[in-house]
Amino acid sequence: MEQVIVVGAGPVGLWLAAELRLGGVQVMVLEARQERDPHSKALTIHPRTLEILAFRGIVDRFLAEGPHIPSGHFGGLDDRMDFSVLDTPFPFTLALPQARTEELLEEHALAAGATVRRGHRVTGLTQDADAVTVTAEGPAGPYTLTAAYVVGCDGTASAVRQAAGIGFPGTGTTVWGWLGDVVLDRPPAGIANLSGLHGGLMIVPLPGGVHRIVGSDPASVRSDRPGELTLDELRAKVTRIVGTDHGMRDPRWLSRFGNATRQAERYRAGRVFLAGDAAHMHFPTGGVGPTWVSRTPPTSAGSWPRPSPGPRRTTSWTPTKPNATPSAPTCWSVRGRRPRS
Repeated sequence: MEQVIVVGAGPVGLWLAAELRLGGVQVMVLEARQERDPHSKALTIHPRTLEILAFRGIVDRFLAEGPHIPSGHFGGLDDRMDFSVLDTPFPFTLALPQARTEELLEEHALAAGATVRRGHRVTGLTQDADAVTVTAEGPAGPYTLTAAYVVGCDGTASAVRQAAGIGFPGTGTTVWGWLGDVVLDRPPAGIANLSGLHGGLMIVPLPGGVHRIVGSDPASVRSDRPGELTLDELRAKVTRIVGTDHGMRDPRWLSRFGNATRQAERYRAGRVFLAGDAAHMHFPTGGVGPTWVSRTPPTSAGSWPRPSPGPRRTTSWTPTKPNATPSAPTCWSVRGRRPRS
């Protein structure tokens, strides 16, 4: 029997797996996708998250791979927040594609001793007083696993949350954002942030000669989904906002995202836990998703004691916070001090 099964090998699941291993807990990660998603929904890593990566001694791997942005927006407002005034060794946000972030976190989790199985989709679970039985579909067909605990890190459509019978109430979409990973023949210098009466956008260089354009405009204030984003539509929106399309061509990925907001009714049902997007859904503008990656799971992992030595059964230990409910996560302190409990 496994000690902990983490469902979902996104940033949250991988980070949590590493944290659990550092606490001496045996952990297996089950991921439905055989290959990593090449389309990076998230880019921004905030200063607090960088501090936590530094706490674990791995921040330099991340800092070397993306541009450092010294300011950020709040709610899409024109005035930028100046990160240079923060009391931190990382007074900036790091722009790093989520796909690469996941690669680095998976390396970290594997080095810590976690097991990651790709192409294994969880289809259901049951639990009793002693364990959780997980049903999954793998390359060789269906099978079951038993674990002392299961953590659902499998996104907003979480199979774990649904199987555990945890509600996911919230509000629907009222405004849409759009993004495009495209080639620009005449890109702006560095990182561009522009806003006005016709909307606002941000342009960030990505690896491979591609730029990410992300923004919103008055036409996107609607509850119904506008339909699939096209290159012509993106070109028209960008031209309307900034006066040029920067020589836009060869789209790698075009997408829309809404501001639907939901939160799990509880973060725990017996021996089943939720973390990341399985527990909460929000408008992704501003990079708040990757901030939760490094702040919620360590709090959860910190609730798991290290297994006791000797013959004691692994199913006998329990998390130290048995009545976890939705609330603000405990923040980790900076400057290498231990996290607050």
